[in-house]
Amino acid sequence: MLVPSLPPRRLDRLIALCGLLGGAVLITFKVYDRADRVPPWAVALPLLTMAGLELVRRTRPVLAVSLGGLAFAGNVFAGSLLATTIMYTDLLYAAVLYGTHRMSRVLHLSGGSTVLVLSALAWWVAGTAAGLLIVVVSALVFLAPVWTGDVVRKHRQEAETERLRAEQTALLSEMDRREAVGAERARMARELHDVVANHLSAIAIHATGAQSVARRRRLAADDPLVEVLAVIRENSVQGLAEMRRMIGLLRDSGGGEVDESYAAPDLAAVDALLAKARAAGQDVGLEFELTELGARGDVPVPVGLAAYRIVQESLTNVLKHAGPGLVTLRLEFGPEQLRIAVDSPYRGEAGRGLPGARAGLVGMAERTGLLGGSFEAGPRDGYWRVRAVLPRAQESEGRV
Repeated sequence: MLVPSLPPRRLDRLIALCGLLGGAVLITFKVYDRADRVPPWAVALPLLTMAGLELVRRTRPVLAVSLGGLAFAGNVFAGSLLATTIMYTDLLYAAVLYGTHRMSRVLHLSGGSTVLVLSALAWWVAGTAAGLLIVVVSALVFLAPVWTGDVVRKHRQEAETERLRAEQTALLSEMDRREAVGAERARMARELHDVVANHLSAIAIHATGAQSVARRRRLAADDPLVEVLAVIRENSVQGLAEMRRMIGLLRDSGGGEVDESYAAPDLAAVDALLAKARAAGQDVGLEFELTELGARGDVPVPVGLAAYRIVQESLTNVLKHAGPGLVTLRLEFGPEQLRIAVDSPYRGEAGRGLPGARAGLVGMAERTGLLGGSFEAGPRDGYWRVRAVLPRAQESEGRV
């Protein structure tokens, strides 16, 4: 069963109020020692003092237990009201629990000494039976609360130690994870630099050499061969530049910081993608058309980057697999969603099994899924259709 917890100050007030009410009931029915000779106000005064000290039992434990001892002595000599005695034991418990270790040692010594002195006096005056009774009663009043507070304090300290140890373990695990991520990023950067970047550099160099040969042969600038060589060189140089920026991002952001030198592309560069696609697809009979619906407004960076990559991959697939005809790209900017639609003529051929086949579709689906959107691609009515829906509102930061 769950017990509702109260704020500390409210709990102290509740204890004081319960003590006052209980004491008032006992005083009303005269349930205290020498009720026939002691006036009620003499018993009520230590009760009120003890209830007031309950309010500072956490913040001023030394003051509370010191004045509480005087009030308890007055209570014993006046009429020994049970409610006052119980509140005094609570002050002893709180002094050990919320006070210093020195206070705990002092209360242990003073409580033990009080028990010995009172029991010795009772044995000397009234005999063994009275002495044993005083030992039990005085131990319950002076030692039991102190021992209980000491046990609870040790358990709390052990729990706090375990909590700190768990936090330290979690911190070390996070540091190990970040170190592993950093090492993996460095390895990926090396692979990209040593393999992909070198191949792109070789393509750019060979394209430049082929252009030089074409110029020596005095081929016209509008010759298809010259135009294709220019497209190959431009794309390889740009790809190499993006690859180098990505390598820098992987190497510099291993600790979770973003490299400001890397400018993530967004939908503002879609026109440039279409211009390159038109230049590359004119020889195979491809035409491209862009339609934008709605106000573009401010698109979150992860959404803009994902949309750009989806459009880029779709146009790349069109150039590799589509038949001659019109390719339509539609961007629909809604208040809550960004919809991307690409329709291209579908040849229906199996095609060659190129390395990494269908990896682009998987990548587009993963980008969309990471942002909480939806993605589908496939043939329909003679066209290859790509549909992506990206939510514009990003509640949490995602990696694209």
